[in-house]
Amino acid sequence: MDTAAVALLAGALAVGIAGIGPAIGISLMTSAFFNSVARQPEIQGNVEKQYFITLGLVELLGLFGFVTFFLLYLKYAPN
Repeated sequence: MDTAAVALLAGALAVGIAGIGPAIGISLMTSAFFNSVARQPEIQGNVEKQYFITLGLVELLGLFGFVTFFLLYLKYAPN
């Protein structure tokens, strides 16, 4: 196997793994958010800002995997 094939395989794995982590994190975080708001509705205004900021940061981790794949693909893809 040559380096181009290994790089493309590594990029594909990076996208897959980078998609699994944020999916689990977002689902756990959303579950905790709705549970906390259901128990104490008066804290929704305070917690909602933190929820959306953290949601964006977790989603950014998934984007790193896509960027890694495209950087590897552009560098090692056959012309």
